Amino acid sequence: MTNLSYLQRVAGGSLLCLLLGACATAVPTAALDAKPPPQWHSPLPHDGDPVKLSQWWRAQGDAALVQFIDAAQAVSPTIASARSRIEQARAARVAAGAALAPNLNGTASLARSSAQPPLPAGTTTQIALQSSWELDLFGANRALRDAAQARLEGAAAGWHDARTAVAAEVANQYYSARSCATLLDVAEADAASRAETFRLAQLSERAGFQAPANVALAGASAAESRARATQQDAACKTDVKALVALTGIAEPEVVSRLAQARREEAGAGALTALAARPEPVMAVASVPARLLAQRPDVFAAEREVAAASADLGSAQAQRFPRLSLSGSVGVANFRTGGEDTRLNTWSIGPVALTVPIFDGGRLAANQAAAEARYGEAVAAYHGKVRQAVREVEEALVSLQGAEARREDLRRAAEGYRASFAATESRYKNGLASLVELEDSRRIRLAAENALAGLERERRAAQVALYRALGGGWTADAAEPPRPEETPHLPGRS
Repeated sequence: MTNLSYLQRVAGGSLLCLLLGACATAVPTAALDAKPPPQWHSPLPHDGDPVKLSQWWRAQGDAALVQFIDAAQAVSPTIASARSRIEQARAARVAAGAALAPNLNGTASLARSSAQPPLPAGTTTQIALQSSWELDLFGANRALRDAAQARLEGAAAGWHDARTAVAAEVANQYYSARSCATLLDVAEADAASRAETFRLAQLSERAGFQAPANVALAGASAAESRARATQQDAACKTDVKALVALTGIAEPEVVSRLAQARREEAGAGALTALAARPEPVMAVASVPARLLAQRPDVFAAEREVAAASADLGSAQAQRFPRLSLSGSVGVANFRTGGEDTRLNTWSIGPVALTVPIFDGGRLAANQAAAEARYGEAVAAYHGKVRQAVREVEEALVSLQGAEARREDLRRAAEGYRASFAATESRYKNGLASLVELEDSRRIRLAAENALAGLERERRAAQVALYRALGGGWTADAAEPPRPEETPHLPGRS
């Protein structure tokens, strides 16, 4: 009697909730105030014309760089995976939305049977439509739909983030190849100069004006420079292989484009001009809080919080009663002994109320797990925001440091070149020793390499800043086209 009374109270309370709409799920509000710093503590880029971040690559005026980035984004498995995640999220969104609408199924059957041997066999044909609908009184299915929508938006942002990451990787590799070509020019010029010094030292020894020790020094210096040039050439070929793998462009074309850039920037004069050339500057928002609207990974983390919140709401709603309605309509025919009998049927119902009474703690455990995932998503979002601010600050510091040293290293390289030229002239006229010449040459080579290394460091800092700022993404950016809508891009393999 006691159990029956309990069940009656549960059923009565559930029906009261259904009739009055008094029961509702308490979906948590995402506490996403990450409290970024009010301003940057590193100097912002200046002394140039700011350009939109999304157009920064093209503003470089380097057609090869743009082609390499476009080609890499077309063949990148990372971007393909991100696109696949969008398609999966889109399908999940459609499935979650479909759960809110009635479903309709059609059935057709054919059966032949005999009830008693003396009677003729009969054939039954039947066609029917069956429908069912869960009314989703407490929003469990709506919450799942909202979670799927949030994850679809996050997946779209992830696609943009993947494109930005690939662009940054290709740019870093391209600038590495360019820097390698410059260092190779310096190494080959140095090797040629030392080889000439060795040749002159040999001639001078035969004439009796040079000691054998000086000739040995010149020979060792020439051999060392050739080895350095060979090592640098191998490093450049490795960079080419990396670009081929990233872009999918045939190696001869990659080599051709890099060789063109090498011819344009070959020699110390071109290196100095490159260091002094003004370049477009990235437009950096003065307020760190605006960064949160520019980073696709931060947006994706925020969408995951929204999805986790909706999942939690669905888990809570699963603990309340569920109401469903079903119905069917059918046309049947029974034929036996040459006669047909029509058997048309229809039904509405049952209207079924499912009340969870005892499940061994499964629904409560599901809710606890959803709460834990929600807390994890919030913590991940806050961490992503802090990491985003850190990456921008570090990129700004690196860029400012490289810019501050740029003019000093350029002047140092020019001065050491002039000093070496003077020492070489004095050596040829017998007014300087070979040791002095080699010391001057070593200092000049170090200055040339330092200037080329600085250019590589500065480019890397720019790429890091581009990556840290989100690559020009905005929250209203369009979703990527579906694979069948992607146009064929010529010149790519």
